[in-house]
Amino acid sequence: MKGRRHTPEQVVRKLREADRLLAEGRSLPEVAKALEVSENTFHRWRAQYGGMKADDVKRLKELERENVTLKRIVANKEVEIEGLKEIAKGNW
Repeated sequence: MKGRRHTPEQVVRKLREADRLLAEGRSLPEVAKALEVSENTFHRWRAQYGGMKADDVKRLKELERENVTLKRIVANKEVEIEGLKEIAKGNW
């Protein structure tokens, strides 16, 4: 059985629901079953998205995408610099 993917917004929503269920006195296995996830997934989500709100998660994802783009730009510039150094040495 292939696992289902949840968006970060869905994860935050489910964590809020879990907090509500735990406050009502339900046990962790019951909460995980109600959320239709394993206990390990619940703990991983809690560690990753613990105190975040939906807006925070959206901003985090935007920053991660921007970071990937910037890393790619820096890597391309490094390749260009190395190429220019080789040309300047006369090894072209």
